[in-house]
Amino acid sequence: MGSDSTFFMFIVGCHAFSLSRRWERGDSWKKTFYHVLTRCFFLLVIGWAISSSATTSNFNNVMAQLSVTYLIAFLIMRFEIKWQLIISFALILITDLLYRYWPVEGFNHAFVAGENFGSWTDMMLTGSIEHGDWVPFNAIPTTAHTIWGVLVGMLLKNDWSPKRKIITLLSIGTAGVVIGFAMSPYIPIIKHICTSSFIIVSGGWCLIGMGISYWFIDVLQFRKVPMFFAVLV
Repeated sequence: MGSDSTFFMFIVGCHAFSLSRRWERGDSWKKTFYHVLTRCFFLLVIGWAISSSATTSNFNNVMAQLSVTYLIAFLIMRFEIKWQLIISFALILITDLLYRYWPVEGFNHAFVAGENFGSWTDMMLTGSIEHGDWVPFNAIPTTAHTIWGVLVGMLLKNDWSPKRKIITLLSIGTAGVVIGFAMSPYIPIIKHICTSSFIIVSGGWCLIGMGISYWFIDVLQFRKVPMFFAVLV
């Protein structure tokens, strides 16, 4: 589960913002919450079912991960933008601290697969760490991607000029990529562990990709090629 899942987490956040249309037409928060909760439940069950076997349980797939990121992003969707950003970075920071300082013997090597906090949570949840390097706890730091997707949805919906939207997406995205790589000598970029540097770098690329896509599709009106891939995929 790599960069493709990162973009998926991010795009789902953009899609989640469409729930605001339900509120605009009069749906209550409680009604939309039940809708989201039901969707997340089925995502979790399906994710567990397709990854598990007759003898082992496994939540290490994008659908199970999405059931967590989508729910958290929805719960804070009505918060001020600054609080959504604070929460997203807090999730990244808390994850980094847990990986570095988790005191359980045998699971205190932050960046070693099978010997870190994420692997310990996998063992506690499923009884095994034989599911590959990717662990269910990755849903917590990657929630930042879904939250950022929600914020991008808000950005694209506001009345800013297309030029300002594109410049904002590209500039913040570029800053994320630069900052993430600048962190890599101290926090290695490891996608399977979803290290802080990986979350920020990949989030930056998501913003750059969204800025380019918005310019290409909405501003230049080149929609036939994207529509072909939308239907095909």
